Amino acid sequence: MSVKKAIIALLVENNANVLSRVAMLFGKRGYNIDSLTVSETNDPSISRITVTTQGDDRIIEQIILQTRKMVEVKAVALEDENEAILRELLLVKVGADESQRVAIREICEIYKASIVDFSPSSIVCELTGKPSKINGFLDIVEKYQILELCRTGVTAMDRGSKIMVCENKESHRS
Repeated sequence: MSVKKAIIALLVENNANVLSRVAMLFGKRGYNIDSLTVSETNDPSISRITVTTQGDDRIIEQIILQTRKMVEVKAVALEDENEAILRELLLVKVGADESQRVAIREICEIYKASIVDFSPSSIVCELTGKPSKINGFLDIVEKYQILELCRTGVTAMDRGSKIMVCENKESHRS
């Protein structure tokens, strides 16, 4: 079986230690978390966790089964990378002298990135998009001196009228 990327969405109780318990479940079983995002949902008692990981079909199935067993987990869904809306936020500080600023501004314009800070020796760019867009942008700006960068990790949501709801420990999409 081949290793593939998996994006798993969880609805969990918005309580202390729930995130650490989910992360511990991954760690105990030797599953790596490639990215992780967490936020409160429209229901303040529920948080949404989006985990990006890798594994073959058997491992991904195991992860889903194990997370479903957790009392605090109210729903689990495997997001289809081709069907879901995937977004990530990047902040990158690029070392730039006067001669490089125009080129970096043009790159930002092409990728629809915003310049959110400007100093005599650096530019901070902000970009939101699919992970592939973020990676493409980084491939180009790495020709300059990347001083610092941070990425939020992937967050995902189904397109159209499908929604993820809490119900009997199952993920039901209406």
